[in-house]
Amino acid sequence: MSTPYKKFHKLLILSAAIIFSSTLFAQSAPAEPKTAKNISNNSLRPKSIEDLGTPSLQGSDFKPNEPIVGGVDTVDGVYIHELTRVEWRPGDPIDLYIVKPVGVKNPPVILYLYSYPFETDRFLNRDFCKFLVKDGYAAVGFASALTGQRYHDIAMKQWFVSELRASLSSTAHDVQMILNYLATRGDLDMDRVGMFGDGSGASIAIVSAAVDPRIKTLDLLDPWGDWPDWAKESKRIPEKERADYLQPEWQAAVAPLDPVKWLPQLNGRKIRMQFIKDLAVTPADVQQKIEAAAPANAQIVHYDNTAAFRSAVAGGTGFDWIKQNLQFRVVPDYSAAGPSQSKGPSERPSDSRQ
Repeated sequence: MSTPYKKFHKLLILSAAIIFSSTLFAQSAPAEPKTAKNISNNSLRPKSIEDLGTPSLQGSDFKPNEPIVGGVDTVDGVYIHELTRVEWRPGDPIDLYIVKPVGVKNPPVILYLYSYPFETDRFLNRDFCKFLVKDGYAAVGFASALTGQRYHDIAMKQWFVSELRASLSSTAHDVQMILNYLATRGDLDMDRVGMFGDGSGASIAIVSAAVDPRIKTLDLLDPWGDWPDWAKESKRIPEKERADYLQPEWQAAVAPLDPVKWLPQLNGRKIRMQFIKDLAVTPADVQQKIEAAAPANAQIVHYDNTAAFRSAVAGGTGFDWIKQNLQFRVVPDYSAAGPSQSKGPSERPSDSRQ
């Protein structure tokens, strides 16, 4: 990480400490508010209304705060890196890592949502960001609910899976609210929107796209789903807690958010589903049920193990499919920003550590 990035990083962490004094698992790089007056008392903010029983925004009423831009930099003449904080749920700001290619006007945009638990540090990595904008695409990365920067204000025993209903539905709401915000900016092609999701992020991508037709293309890596069997078998769940998630109450709560239910409604979208056979987070029989629920036009790719997956994406082609299926390809014009120092990305698109 370069010296300017280190300084910016420290400022961001300081901001997080001020806002989330109760947060024990805050991760790096939340955006810093511009002034102290932006940090207001939650009790004075308008309360949002949110229906956690559905991924749709119908039944919810959010009152977004003014976005706070924490930093905008042009890096190596190749991409513009922006860190923006948005908030529509009082006390739960979301940091958006917006990466745009230099020399491309209104590029198509791909949302990137990785699996619980994950760190957003990759969106500060220069090689990775160059990889994201390759061929003229913009990228927006963020964290799901109860993950990293967004784990706060709940009891320590509660976490993403214990609160799976809220984790999935609230993040699906966030996806739609993020798209609403991006549409106001005027610098992105909102007619060409794709979403890459890994693990729980893939599950959220499925239910989000099912209720939001703006998401035209989906690239899904080992989505979670089929909750009855997933709860029985997934290695993501500690054995001492498993019985809790087999209870009828928990199962009934998460049933409306099952990707197996929503996948058939994505007929006509461009979808790729990739499954790594030896990943026990999404067991093999669960993978089969999710695959069976996919629409007929979905492209299915199987890997015997993680090594095979890494080998397949080692050449830097991991995101080529979703970009090509957004039907857009351009060679960016870097001349306005000076000569590029890029020698090409060296980081693979996903480590798939669900």
